[in-house]
Amino acid sequence: MTPVELSRTVLCAVRRAVDVGALRVAVPARAVVAPPGPGGSGDYATNIALQLAKPSGRTPRYVAEVLREQLSAAPGVRGVEITGPGFLNISLDSAAPAALVREILTLGPRYGHSAALAGQVLSVRLPVAYEPRAEVVADALAAIVATQGARLRVHRGDGTNDADTLDLRTLPPAPGDPAPLGPDAARWALLHPAPHDRPRIGVEHLAQRESNPLFRVRYAYARTRALGRNAVDLGFTAYAGDVEVGVPAALLASLADHPRLLLGAATHRAPDRLARHLVTLADATLAFLPTVLPLGDEKPSAAHRARLALVEAAGTVLAGGLSLLGIDAPEYL
Repeated sequence: MTPVELSRTVLCAVRRAVDVGALRVAVPARAVVAPPGPGGSGDYATNIALQLAKPSGRTPRYVAEVLREQLSAAPGVRGVEITGPGFLNISLDSAAPAALVREILTLGPRYGHSAALAGQVLSVRLPVAYEPRAEVVADALAAIVATQGARLRVHRGDGTNDADTLDLRTLPPAPGDPAPLGPDAARWALLHPAPHDRPRIGVEHLAQRESNPLFRVRYAYARTRALGRNAVDLGFTAYAGDVEVGVPAALLASLADHPRLLLGAATHRAPDRLARHLVTLADATLAFLPTVLPLGDEKPSAAHRARLALVEAAGTVLAGGLSLLGIDAPEYL
């Protein structure tokens, strides 16, 4: 179950509570679900009970109790706990992560692609003269919008912009020539910053250390590939089976959220969203890697195969995302 699907499940629980008369409130348009914060538990948490308490004339705890009863019976939900003033902490069936991993490994680099924008033409406007940042952003956008079935139209120079044309001429330009960084680091330096931020062009993009986001993303991918080779040496391969308790919620959330993120990056013509998403996924992947291989005299088990499948899925998404940004994903780093 993806975060989007879980959000719909939460809204369905609210609707059922209203239908049976346990709550008298308008069903909201959306329910925010996210990895649980400090003091939370489970795979995801939502503050929907706090959101509905005042309009329903009930305490957050009462609303949470009502919604817990409805949510606990939903398919794919293993359990629901209430923490704090009324946060709902939701644990999913272990089969749900397994299904997610199977989907990613089956689709490969096409995971997250859809026909959501099929037939649409999205427009951007570039300066007449070559400007590195605008050119690189437009190039990455062409690849990203294509994943959703759309096409990017590029205009140059002055002219009256229609309401749906993104003017890349307003992007703060690079303060220097990024070419000496090499093609991969140069593209990252121009694509990772938010549109209103001025890119930094410096050797920090080449540093092989944790402070360099590009290094973390590429290193995380290379480590997933190395673990696959090491597993073969130990006599086992990946299998997308049930993932036991202990998998970081942030890792599963980042993988499940990739299709929504990719659609958002295309719709808003914002490749920086994809770049930052890859950093979040890389950090969650790196935190999980030490648990994948057997330790000491431990024999490979079904749990190890499932963990390996999960990191291979993460590697697939990392490599696919880098490719859309026009950046190489090396297997050895």
